[in-house]
Amino acid sequence: MAPKKAKKKEGASSNVFAMFEQSQIQEFKEAFTIMDQNRDGFIDKNDLRDTFAALGRLNVSNEELDDMLKEASGPINFTVFLTMFGEKLKGTDPEETILNAFKIFDPEGKGFLKGDEIKYNLMSQADKFTEAEVNQMFTNFPLDVSGNLDYKNLCYVITHGEDKEQD
Repeated sequence: MAPKKAKKKEGASSNVFAMFEQSQIQEFKEAFTIMDQNRDGFIDKNDLRDTFAALGRLNVSNEELDDMLKEASGPINFTVFLTMFGEKLKGTDPEETILNAFKIFDPEGKGFLKGDEIKYNLMSQADKFTEAEVNQMFTNFPLDVSGNLDYKNLCYVITHGEDKEQD
């Protein structure tokens, strides 16, 4: 007779582990461990403040930290941490949907877009991006030497969380 996993108290939350590949779970665990500054198994306000300080941001307000903590359903242990990431990523469109959106601007199917054209479109259409937001995207996804954006790799990173070349 198979064990009744669904009856366990953590059964509902353990489903979050199925949302991610083992390598992703390990990366989240490493991030959690880095953030859990006092090593008590929970991320609290002091852990968040220390994490921000380690990243060079010293002026984080108590209100901002409280707002972050309120996003969790309770104390933030690793399972809650992973669940929060799962919830944030749940609304992400499938890779094919995102690719199809970029392909509108790439009728020849080259797999890249001219940086200045994508910047113009992002800043002038629909939910307009600010110049700072576009520049941040180009910082995270630099243009190649010809000034092109590899949107296929960008879509992969959005949906898988890591660069294809790093696989």
